[in-house]
Amino acid sequence: MNVDSRKVILVVEDDDDIRELVAFSLEEEGYRVEQAADGLRGQELAEALRPDLIILDLMLPGRDGLAVCRELHRHAAEGLPCPVLMLTARGEEMDRIVGFEYGADDYVVKPFNIRELMLRVRAILRRRAADAGGKVLVRHGVSLDQQGRRVSVQGRALELTALEYRIFEDFFLNAGRVRTREELLSSVWGYQFDGYERTVDVHIARLRRKLGEAAQYLETVRGMGYRYRE
Repeated sequence: MNVDSRKVILVVEDDDDIRELVAFSLEEEGYRVEQAADGLRGQELAEALRPDLIILDLMLPGRDGLAVCRELHRHAAEGLPCPVLMLTARGEEMDRIVGFEYGADDYVVKPFNIRELMLRVRAILRRRAADAGGKVLVRHGVSLDQQGRRVSVQGRALELTALEYRIFEDFFLNAGRVRTREELLSSVWGYQFDGYERTVDVHIARLRRKLGEAAQYLETVRGMGYRYRE
């Protein structure tokens, strides 16, 4: 595998068997792996190591995964951005949405296929690498700061989750083009799986609410998908 061995991934999971399986598979891919078996230790390591990615269970002793994710997301504004992939047995759509709202970049449900997990890890790290060389773009009074991963409307900064930011960035960079749900899944999530189309709609609805007056530029193209007005 052509993987940058300097990439550090923190696995926070209280099930020893699952944690060791994930850690072993990541090491086989060439990553450096650190481990924690509870939420408090996981948060300590995340803040000390500043890993490139955290794989985080939801049901953790000490501090649950949502609380850890929320705290890490809060620190992102202080210069500690860290992608989070949630790993959990709670697979209902609302659980996914809550996870994304708390700042998760992706969400994998147990039991999972280890190859799929590795695919999602690579997709997140590719997106993170692409973010590093961004610039500030402006359209319709809306600005997109790719390096800072911020969106502002008439100078007012929006509080977007990591996923909402990536969805908006996709629309903004493809202004004038219709984006189907399948294209968004491939571009934003980095893969396509059945059952995620509804999740796309939910996130776009939430994004529109946060855009406020600028929501008018994010149009629904009936029977096709969505488009950001050029």
